[in-house]
Amino acid sequence: MSKNQNKKYSSQNQSNQTSEEGYLKISLVNQSVSVRKKKSCPLRDIETSEITYSNIKLLNKFISERGKIIPSRVTSVEMKKQRALANAIKRARFLALISPIKKEVPTN
Repeated sequence: MSKNQNKKYSSQNQSNQTSEEGYLKISLVNQSVSVRKKKSCPLRDIETSEITYSNIKLLNKFISERGKIIPSRVTSVEMKKQRALANAIKRARFLALISPIKKEVPTN
């Protein structure tokens, strides 16, 4: 590069790095720290033995509109209770207490 081109390049580079106040521009993208509060289990008051296939009101809270079991990362249910919920929902489907395809919405 010639001296003129080198000066041009260095002056452009300096103007990009410094702002009007004379401070360096530093990207602050992805540098924030966020602390999340750990969610508590919504079934903390209910014992595992109470999660059965006959408790349909409870089971319907953890089924999507398409009839799928909502994962514990979404509902924040404990691991043991999530397993009990899954088994109870599968039993209720087998006994035709819950529709395997859609969640039945009560009509008024």
